[in-house]
Amino acid sequence: MTGLKKNLGLSHKEKLLLIDKVNREIPVSRQSELLGVSRASIYYKPIINQYNLTLMRLLDEQYTKTPFYGSRKMVAFLNRNGHCVNRKRVQRLMRQMGIEAIYPKRNLSKTNPEHRIYPYLLRGLKIDKPNQVWSADITYIRLHQGWIYLVAIMDWFSRYVLSWEVSTSLETDFCLTALDKALSTGCPEIFNTDQGSQFTSNLFTEKLKDQSILISMDGRGRAFDNIFIERLWRSLKYEEVYLRDYQSVSEGKHSLKEYLVFYNHERLHQSLDYQTPAEVHF
Repeated sequence: MTGLKKNLGLSHKEKLLLIDKVNREIPVSRQSELLGVSRASIYYKPIINQYNLTLMRLLDEQYTKTPFYGSRKMVAFLNRNGHCVNRKRVQRLMRQMGIEAIYPKRNLSKTNPEHRIYPYLLRGLKIDKPNQVWSADITYIRLHQGWIYLVAIMDWFSRYVLSWEVSTSLETDFCLTALDKALSTGCPEIFNTDQGSQFTSNLFTEKLKDQSILISMDGRGRAFDNIFIERLWRSLKYEEVYLRDYQSVSEGKHSLKEYLVFYNHERLHQSLDYQTPAEVHF
C-alpha cells in the first residue's frame, strides 16, 4: 500500500478525481486508504463567497479594459460603482485571480527563485514565417460558480492557436499537456513566455531544450512583450466569455473549444489582411 502511494506521484486533487473513476465495487474507505487521502476530503465542497465572485467578475472585466490598473485604482473603480471594499480585500482577490497591473508585470503565477530566467529574444526580431516564434500565456476564466484557468500556445506570425488546456488550479501539469500537444504539430525556433513558475519550471524548459528550441521570457513589468496573446485574451473575453455564463467546468471547456476553433478557422484578422489564422499558418 505504501508503495502504491509513492509510485502514483499524483497531487491530492488528482487522487480525489481518481476515486470517482475507479471500480465502484471497491469501498470508498478502501480507495481512500490505497490513495492516501482522508474520507472527509472526498466529500468536502469548498464554500464560495458569492459577493467575492461578483467582485472578481467586475475586476476581470475592468482589468481587460485597463490592464494598467493596480489595486488602488481597482478599489476606486469598485467604490465608484457602489462596492465599498478596502484595498486589502481587492489585493487578495487579485492575487487569487492572478492579475497585477502591467507595471509590475501581470502574470498568473509567481516566479520561483530556484528557476532560471531566460532573456527576451524578440526585441527587434523580424518575424516573417510560421513556426518561427511561439508563445504561451495563462488567463483567468470566470464561471457562474467559481473559475478556471486557460493556457494557450500561439504562433506569432499567423496568430494560430496551436493548443490549449484548462485547469481548476495553477499547477504546471496543464501547461505541460498543452506544450506536448503543440509540439506534436511542429516545432518553433523560439518559444516565448512570461516568468511564471509554470513556464520557468525544469519540466517545461527541458521539453523545449530537448527540441533545441531557444527560450525567451518577457521582461518584468512588460506585459506587451507577449502582445499577440494578450490580444487573443481580449478578443476571447469580449466575444465569448463576457457574453455567456458558464454553469460548469465542462460547459466552459466546451464553449472555449468552439470559440478557439472559430478564432482559428473563421475569424478574419485585419492584421492578416482579413485572412484567418489557419489560412496564414498552413
